[in-house]
Amino acid sequence: EAYATASPFPHIVIDDFLPEHVLDGVLAEFPNPKDADWFAFDSPLERKLATKDDSAMGPATRQLLAELNAGPFVDFLERLTGIEGLVPDPHLAGGGLHQIERGGHLKVHADFNRHPRTGLERRLNVLLYLNRDWKQEYGGELELWSRDMKSCQARILPIFNRCVVFSTTSTSFHGHPEPLACPEGETRKSIALYYYTKDRPPEQ
Repeated sequence: EAYATASPFPHIVIDDFLPEHVLDGVLAEFPNPKDADWFAFDSPLERKLATKDDSAMGPATRQLLAELNAGPFVDFLERLTGIEGLVPDPHLAGGGLHQIERGGHLKVHADFNRHPRTGLERRLNVLLYLNRDWKQEYGGELELWSRDMKSCQARILPIFNRCVVFSTTSTSFHGHPEPLACPEGETRKSIALYYYTKDRPPEQ
């Protein structure tokens, strides 16, 4: 119920999401900006790094991604959100590891609705943050905006072991529009996974 009735669109924030040692292992092998084949988004709309190349990921990261794309977690998402028939994305289209350096940003936007290879309807975003000792003054809060794009309705600090799940529609506007103010050498790290269904309700 909390998920379905959240404002400005269905979402939930889950802290202490995983046993800490699991994410400690992922964080220890998280590639820095110069150590992997990161795809650099650099435009007025976004400035961030992303990779879905599993050859750049260590065993702990690959194991975690496999678990989050496996049946038990998909079953959990269906119970949480009420969306049945969810399908994970082994291709990690748009997902995988994300990293934003000082000065980076992601303007408020709505995500793509169809998977570029399968044509399935994108229904859920799952974001898992990996930022230990993240301070408010660093910025980088995930902002959730109203349907009319006139006001920010929720701000979520990207702290370590915090998971955010939200429904993906053409009006689920989100981002972090202010440039990141973390110290040089630190980055805003996250894992992004998306889940799909064959169809979606017409009103969406």
